[in-house]
Order: sequence, then structure tokens, then C-alpha cells
Amino acid sequence: MRRSDAFLCTSREETDHESETVRLVHRAGLARQLGSGLYALAPVGQRVRAKVIDHIEAEMDAIGGQQVSLPSLNGDDIWRQSGRWESFEGEMFTVENREGRQLCLAPSHEEGIVSLVDGAVRSYDDLPLLLYQVTRKYRDDHPRNGLVRTKEFTMKDAYSLHASRESLEEHYERIRAAYVRIFENLGLEFAITAAENEVMGGSASAEFQALVETGSETLHHCTGTGCRFGVTDDTSGGLSAGDSCPECGGELTASAAIELGHVFKLGTRYSEAMGLTVDGPDGTEQAVVMGSYGIGIERLIQAVVAQHADSDGCRWPDGIAPFSVAIVPLAYEGEVRAAADRLHEACGSDEALLFDDGSQHIGERFAESDLLGIPWKVVLGNHFRETGEVELETRDGETRYVALEEVTGIVS
Repeated sequence: MRRSDAFLCTSREETDHESETVRLVHRAGLARQLGSGLYALAPVGQRVRAKVIDHIEAEMDAIGGQQVSLPSLNGDDIWRQSGRWESFEGEMFTVENREGRQLCLAPSHEEGIVSLVDGAVRSYDDLPLLLYQVTRKYRDDHPRNGLVRTKEFTMKDAYSLHASRESLEEHYERIRAAYVRIFENLGLEFAITAAENEVMGGSASAEFQALVETGSETLHHCTGTGCRFGVTDDTSGGLSAGDSCPECGGELTASAAIELGHVFKLGTRYSEAMGLTVDGPDGTEQAVVMGSYGIGIERLIQAVVAQHADSDGCRWPDGIAPFSVAIVPLAYEGEVRAAADRLHEACGSDEALLFDDGSQHIGERFAESDLLGIPWKVVLGNHFRETGEVELETRDGETRYVALEEVTGIVS
């Protein structure tokens, strides 16, 4: 991508938002607010989101997940059948079509997944199944904290279907472990807390909470090495900062937190209400046992920004940055221009951002690269003209000089 062609919404101006993280999300051009609880992702934010989704999908596929796509517009019949039309009504966007039928924009898709498999899954031999999607969700919630709580958002939601509770337990632990890998690979500090099931129903659930300076939750979490235990104010059971961890004996400390994901043991809550059954081993009908598992994509991105950023801008874990390398010629002309163009092509024009815009002075180019969190800068200046070597600098400021031909093998 050439800087002269790129639509970048970066800004040097500090904007008035509720936290430093939300201000950085706007300054780096990840997102722009279009209304209360309504955010558009600019190209940089969309690139990050696509890479995060790729990362999550790879983990879901690795544990046997199969991807589906369910409609966001649902008729009220399936929600009334499950009994959630009334319980979700306060946060549900509803509309009426030209025939007078009531519909909603789905805040979750348990009803949708039951409708998808009903009649197609007939026997216990057809189970277990793990189906997932990455799609938009809609909730008329009270917006706050930037991308953390919005009225429209992206979620990876998965649903497991089983012939027995033992099978549900096995898959629940498998998916819980996959979530741990996802968040660890993104370099996040997080704790796992017991949680209330509320309108989702079922027997048990757990939340994955990221530690941040400004969040929507208060978390008491263990400081012991490798321990993920945590409790929120809603599920503290009397535990607070300074108490001993009931799992490892370490000390609990307090932090603000952002919920990244939630896993639920739904049991037969939806299958019994909606008549989803299969033939059991003895030939009798039995209700399908279910689990539900979600990750909020945009709030996950904001959590990464909150934990990794520094005073110069965003910093990203491996593979998540909007561009992998910034090519910064001190003057885009002559032999430097030719070399920069060759390097841009060699690194892959989609992953390399070439600062070819003459209206930016060199300081602005460096600052924008750091603001975006691009992990590598290749600087072509006087040293290159004299020796043929470029200056290769990491986002953390480590610098070395290498031949132009060596760059792609280092930054790729």
C-alpha cells in the first residue's frame, strides 16, 4: 500500500474521549464514532479485525469447528418459542415488516442454531457438533468505553450440540482451552471468572476478563504465576484484594477489566423449549444438550490496544498489526525511490506501507508509523546512498543496518 493512496484517519490531535485507550483508537484511525454506540472501522481497523478473526477461526477449526452463517434478522416466532422474546426485549431492536410480522435484530443466535439443525440432526450418532460464525450482533445497550460496549458489534459465536452432558463437559473444556490459547497468543493478561448466566440460561458459565486501566468491570485476580483465577464484584463470594487465591494460594489484587469472551453450559434450556430432539441409543427421543461460546471482536481489539500501547501509539502482537513493515525513504526520488519501490513489491504491497507522499516530512512519517504500531521500519537515506545498506528499526527502537536484499527475510 502506498501512503499516497491509503485512506488513513490518523490524527496528531488529542480527541475528547473517556479514556486514553479510546483516544488512541481514534488517533490511530482504527475507528470513527458515527453516533452513540455506533462505530465505523476505517481501513486500518478493518485490517486488524480481519487478522484477529483469522487467528480465532484457525483455533476454532483446529478443534473441529464448522463455520456457518445465520441471519441477523429473526422472526419473533423462534424467540417466543424459546421464551426469550420478553426477557431480551429491553435490549432487543425490533421491527415490523410490511405484513405486520414482528422481527428482531438478533442479539445472540441460540434460537438460530436450533432452527438450523432441527430436522437435519436426527440421531445421537449425528452428535457432537461444533458450529460457529463471525457475524454482527445488535443490542440496545447503554454505550460506553469506546469499542467495549456498542449497539452493533462483531462476535465470534459458537454452539456445541451433544447427546449427553458428559459430551458437553468435554467440549466445554476443549473450547475453554482454545480461548486460553487465543488470548495468550495475542499477548493478553487475563483472568477467568465464574459468571451469571442471566438471559442466556443454562447451568454454568465463565468469563474471560482482560486486565486494563479503564474497564467496565472490577476484577479481583490472582497474581500467582500461571494462575487464571478471578472474581468480579457480581461473583466475588466475599473475596477481595489481599485475600488468598482459593485455587493456588497466591494473593488477589484488584484491577479494572474488559470482558473478552464468555462460555456457557446451556444444557437442554433451548432444546426442550424449541423441541430439538434426537433418537437416543435405546430408540427413544431425548433433548439435545447444548453449549454456547462467544468472543467480542472489537472489544478484543481495544483490550490489545490498552495492554500493548506506549506513549508513541499502538503496539501489536505478532501477525495483528495493520501493516508488517513501513518503508520510509528520507526523500522519495532517484535511486532511493527505485530501491523503495523494489522493496515495496518484494515485501508484498498489501503488507508494506510505502511512505511515498512528499507532503509528509520525515518526522511525520516516523510518527505515523509508530502511531499505527507497524513492527518494522526500513529507512532509506544517506547511509543507503553511501553503502547500499538500509536502516532496519523495530517498533521498540532496536536498529541495525542490513543489505536491501536481506529485508524481506527478516520482516516476513
